[in-house]
Amino acid sequence: MKFPGSIHSKLPKVGTTIFTVMSGLARETGAVNLSQGFPDFSIPERLVELTHSYMRKGLNQYSPMQGAPILRERLAEKVEELYSAKYDPETEINITAGATQAIYTAISAFVKEGDEVIIFEPAYDCYDPAIEIHGGKTMYVQMNLSGELIDWEKVKKLINQRTRMIIINTPHNPSGRVMNAADMLKLQKLTDGTDIIILSDEVYEHIIFDGMEHQSVARFPKLAERSIVVSSFGKTYHNTGWKIGHVLAPKELMKEFRKVHQFNVFSVNTPAQYALADFLLEKEHYLELGAFYEEKRNTFLKLLEGSNFKVQPSEGTYFQLLDYSKISDEKDTDYAVRLTKEVGVASIPVSVFYHEKNEDRFLRFCFAKEDETLEKAAEKLMKL
Repeated sequence: MKFPGSIHSKLPKVGTTIFTVMSGLARETGAVNLSQGFPDFSIPERLVELTHSYMRKGLNQYSPMQGAPILRERLAEKVEELYSAKYDPETEINITAGATQAIYTAISAFVKEGDEVIIFEPAYDCYDPAIEIHGGKTMYVQMNLSGELIDWEKVKKLINQRTRMIIINTPHNPSGRVMNAADMLKLQKLTDGTDIIILSDEVYEHIIFDGMEHQSVARFPKLAERSIVVSSFGKTYHNTGWKIGHVLAPKELMKEFRKVHQFNVFSVNTPAQYALADFLLEKEHYLELGAFYEEKRNTFLKLLEGSNFKVQPSEGTYFQLLDYSKISDEKDTDYAVRLTKEVGVASIPVSVFYHEKNEDRFLRFCFAKEDETLEKAAEKLMKL
């Protein structure tokens, strides 16, 4: 069947996301899938039991649009304990259908035609399309994947009266780099006295290594007052398929966020919210998560010792970039496909996170896997 009219695409340059493509190729070829970012191990059994218990109690209908009150209250307690920041659970915290929905909703609520939004490349691929759909213009700043992360003088030169939003992501996907307190203070200084909104993607907030500390914008009062903070239960509790996240924002910003949220999602899985509220009391899970994934990172890198890949250890997230420039001069999109088909390991080519052609030779590998999975992948990669 063919549509009889003409179609005006709002995203004419956008195809199927690379994560779908590479995971599909991994399934077709039987390759070890280190491409899409999801664990291949079980979620905490206690969380499963709690969810079942709330389903049996009959909590299976719509939750409040803002999210279950008890979950928002527990999140307020957690954020104050971790970041010394106070958010009103009634007016400044909202539960979302995952972080991507939260990011899209925030952009929808504030970016209009002609507005400019600054993002940092390589950038997670959901930012730019959402800006484009709403008539905004994306302004790009390239990050340094080794050394000082961001040249804030470049950011300063881009800021003008049309700048509506700056999107940051720390710990950063795909690079595994982490913004420090100095970065936050520079961002705070650049935006002071402006109407710029900060959209802070902090979904890997608990996955940070080598004694580093997550610098949430919530820690910095002058930043927090202009910021929407996005977090993910899926990344923290190994349950990415549940698609539950949350947003923190001052009430003036949250009021506008909720105007959009109520019409594109309205509410989120009810029994899971109550289960998560209870499980938040078991603080050791998220407090020990960084050490858990640091061990995974170290295992993966140990298995690759002596390989032909050049490595800068990930500082956070559960992703590791590998530089294959000593192995091949193919562009990364071609090499990633060949690596999947011929070697049997699926990854993500990093060039897809840039808006223009990039000549770097990096592939992103997910190490949120059982040790056996990492061993299988590493055995294949060591032969290159």
